[in-house]
Amino acid sequence: MDAILYLEDGSIYEGKGFGKVGTTVGELVFNTSMTGYQEILTDPSYAGQIINMTYPLIGNYGVNNIENESLKIHAKGFIVKNISNNPSNYMSDKSIDEMLKSMDIVGIYGVDTRSITKKIRNSGVLKCVISSENLSINEIKEILNNTEIKDDWMKKVSTKEIINIKGDGYKVAVVDFGVKQNIINNLKQRDCDVTILPYNASFEEIMSIKPDGVLLSNGPGDPKEVKDAIEMTKELMKNIPTLGICLGHQIIALAVGGNTYKMKYGHRGGNHGVYDIDKDKSYITSQNHGYAVDKNSIEDKDMIVTHINLNDNTVEGMKHKNYPVFSVQYHPEGSPGPQDSSYIFDKFISVLGGDQ
Repeated sequence: MDAILYLEDGSIYEGKGFGKVGTTVGELVFNTSMTGYQEILTDPSYAGQIINMTYPLIGNYGVNNIENESLKIHAKGFIVKNISNNPSNYMSDKSIDEMLKSMDIVGIYGVDTRSITKKIRNSGVLKCVISSENLSINEIKEILNNTEIKDDWMKKVSTKEIINIKGDGYKVAVVDFGVKQNIINNLKQRDCDVTILPYNASFEEIMSIKPDGVLLSNGPGDPKEVKDAIEMTKELMKNIPTLGICLGHQIIALAVGGNTYKMKYGHRGGNHGVYDIDKDKSYITSQNHGYAVDKNSIEDKDMIVTHINLNDNTVEGMKHKNYPVFSVQYHPEGSPGPQDSSYIFDKFISVLGGDQ
């Protein structure tokens, strides 16, 4: 079936539709990963976004029931150069087309994804529409103009109830802004007793389970939209060891009085170089974020920058001078992407044991 990708700057890309037959609107972003499309699609941090993959062949190893980062696809749409409907992998249960159909996600292929990526890099993220229905350009344009892109998706993807996963080690409270399954898996691998709480959990609710430490998770959208969580984190930091990942990292910066800003096109992919100042060592990391911490805003807020991005010098990690609190902007669990930085979870366990 024919499909159209329409960008808010008036650009039109004609291709073929796959997945659900329909029309979808979202924020257009690009991801540079060569593999991991299943984890990318099911990562809650992509909620509200339409993902353009720079790698030209997607779906060649299929989809399985093991590697989802959450129960469903949170992205609003998917753009690829070519798709494979004949996957070859012993773990494959279905094709990427079948996955998108089963989860009601609209996709388009056969378009120039390199051109789309260059446009995003030049113009910044754009609102766009994918339609595989028989709609005119004027109808598609009207849909785009009448659809507001909100930036509080973390409130929608967060758990609605408290979930406990038993373990014999340290008791960790995870505040869920859109947590990935592999973050939970890393805690489970370290024998943690994990309790997952909603994004708007209060300081009192968190402390009532008597945790040894708290993890503020990744998630989609603007960190300034979760004002209650920022206020809660102010109290949290003074009372208990805290680790922030991605959105959680940004929330910690806001909690100490710092600032965050929206990046031109963000960091999304599995090949981002990060320098760990404390270790004097560089790592290749997996990243997915459209906001960053303003380095100048935290310099006089008792925060020390511990990691920097080797491409653009943005803040990739920080720690508090006085409290057992630290955070990273990238994804130490990888999945997809390199897992070289999983030592961050070991560091968190050490802090829970009393090391600073």
